[in-house]
Amino acid sequence: MSMTNVEPKSPLPIFVTIPHSGEKLPDFCDWLKGLPEESLMCDVDRFVDRLYEPSLVKFKIPSIKTEWHRYAADMNRVPEDVDAASVEGSPTEPGTHPRGFHWVVTTTSIPLMKKPMSLEQHKQLVQLIYKPFHQQIRNQYQKLEEGGASQILHIDAHSMPSVGTSMHRDPGETRPEIVISDCLGKSSRPDFVDLVIASYVKAGFRVAYNWPYVGGRVSEQYGEPRIGHHAVQVEISRKLYMNEVTKQFESEKAKATMAKVDKAISYLKEKLPALL
Repeated sequence: MSMTNVEPKSPLPIFVTIPHSGEKLPDFCDWLKGLPEESLMCDVDRFVDRLYEPSLVKFKIPSIKTEWHRYAADMNRVPEDVDAASVEGSPTEPGTHPRGFHWVVTTTSIPLMKKPMSLEQHKQLVQLIYKPFHQQIRNQYQKLEEGGASQILHIDAHSMPSVGTSMHRDPGETRPEIVISDCLGKSSRPDFVDLVIASYVKAGFRVAYNWPYVGGRVSEQYGEPRIGHHAVQVEISRKLYMNEVTKQFESEKAKATMAKVDKAISYLKEKLPALL
């Protein structure tokens, strides 16, 4: 089974995707086998599902996540985000997509691929990982529309390093605790973005908007305000629940963070009907 889908019944047209918490490696991704945990987990949104799922179940908000590792196939990219360094025969110049659909190097400059994968391997990863995950998202939108929803609200949940690396837009900058983005105003109606921001602020987080992240391929693909589809990306700082060096979960910090996440989701659900 390639996907995990938590889907309690919800009276509200909202759902959450978690595209980067998976850690499973396909058998044929030999280039990722044997890496130290600190390297293999460098850019995974490790434990984001653990932060959110108790509250999503409690408040009856459906969620979709993948079990697969983002270095093999990144669900916040599209299959065309590859170059000659990641896929044999790609016409795109090497270095164009070093952290694209397949990751060639981590955000801390650790090499992941010594040579490009074959086109056949690329196609296998598209079929195995990308298509099932995105089909579930499309199915969720369709289900809500068939249920009568004219406005669908979608949160794409991620995590981020607490300090920008040399590969980021904000190298060396200490980041806020939450970054909320909407593709620079293109992926959501403004009042939904305002509500998401207010929810995390009310919960006690320090929040920024569209910096250093502006949104990814998930919010870009599915956020279409003109047809009532509103997608907002939410990044949470990893320092709030894990050791960023060892990549291990830290229970005491995480407990306090999960309590805040619970408050944010509670406030969001309470105020959401006013938008509909």
